Amino acid sequence: MMIKRYLFIFLSLVFVAGARAELNVDIVAGNAKPLPIAILPFEAKDSSLKKTAAELTSVIENDLKSTGLFHLIDKEAFPEKVPFGTMPTFVDWRALNANALIQGQVSAVGKDKVRLQFYVWDVTSGEQIEAQSLVASKKTVRRLAHIMADAVYERLTGEAGYFDTQIVFISESGPMDKRIKRLAIMDSDGYGFRYMSGPEVFVMSPHWSPSMHAITFLSFRGDDPHVWTLDMVNGAQSRLGKFAEMTFSPRFSPDGKKVAFSMVDNGATNLYELDLSSRALRQLTFGDGINTSPAYSPDGKQMAFNSNRSGSQQLHIMDLDTLKEHRLTFGNGRYATPAWSPRGDFIAFTKIANDTFSIGIMTPEGKGERILSTGWFMESPSWAPNGRRVIYTETEKGVDDKERISKLMSVDITGQNSYELKTPGYATDPAWSPRLP
Repeated sequence: MMIKRYLFIFLSLVFVAGARAELNVDIVAGNAKPLPIAILPFEAKDSSLKKTAAELTSVIENDLKSTGLFHLIDKEAFPEKVPFGTMPTFVDWRALNANALIQGQVSAVGKDKVRLQFYVWDVTSGEQIEAQSLVASKKTVRRLAHIMADAVYERLTGEAGYFDTQIVFISESGPMDKRIKRLAIMDSDGYGFRYMSGPEVFVMSPHWSPSMHAITFLSFRGDDPHVWTLDMVNGAQSRLGKFAEMTFSPRFSPDGKKVAFSMVDNGATNLYELDLSSRALRQLTFGDGINTSPAYSPDGKQMAFNSNRSGSQQLHIMDLDTLKEHRLTFGNGRYATPAWSPRGDFIAFTKIANDTFSIGIMTPEGKGERILSTGWFMESPSWAPNGRRVIYTETEKGVDDKERISKLMSVDITGQNSYELKTPGYATDPAWSPRLP
């Protein structure tokens, strides 16, 4: 459960200049053709690390393939074996239409650490465009491949990667009338699943702090639903504040100094903001309606939320200095659960129209609505830290129409390349972390 274990990572980076423009992938166009790349099986400098080398090769292959931006050339077609540290025969790789060639080598560093060295070659120009040496403890060795995948992704697309991240979510089990909901966490590829809360406490709606030192979530302790926080360093859980009424739907501010949430008071639900240092509580919305699902803009100056103040559930945006707000959505149907992209260019949302649920995105001005996925029930969109992908909950009816099967899905902002993130049992309420420190 401890993020501290990742502090064993030590990075030594070497960047080599090259012809970046040759390999720049168009990641905006929905019909962009994947870039053909070749990943040579990583070498094990020490025979005892052959299994580790194969595992790291598999991790980076799966990371890059999952984006839909890269086509991995079949190893059976490789024209040569290129020992690590030697120059490839580029004319042979050009015959395969390979744009990039990737090499890696794994070696031991003392008794407890492993080093991953890798090169990225521009096959067209015959130049080395990336070279890095990464060191980690054996317990965290898979993270080396995720960091490498981030570096390759960034080098070939011009944007930051999102593989060296984690996802916190609600792991569900048991029958519908006795559902057990536990806080759980896993790496971005589904590896390293573990629980962070016991089966005796019903939890929902987790959300990361920007530093990843804490998670805030809704917890039902008996018949007392309130916002709680989990310290990721020592595992301690604490209630956010001593509020008389129900609190829920928490979100950290971008600087991590405040938490916004909804609170029920005399039948109305309004948004509040708690300063974690001074403990000062500020009311953000007023009235008799339902205002919930706060989502800060990346600069912390605005907040998106959903409200029924206009007569139906719609998205609104508020200026946090003046508390002035305006309605954002006017399309057919109802809108809920806004999530502001880390880049600030889009707001993801849940849309309910004609008895169908959808996950979509639009600009903060309410323009360019784009539906990414549609199904029987969908909710809880959350962004990858580079603003390229959205993760969300998708629920389907069971065979007997009494069971509900919930899973985590990820989709590109173009609406392409959707895939399921495998979890033990059912899963809901995902929240994608920032890049790991």
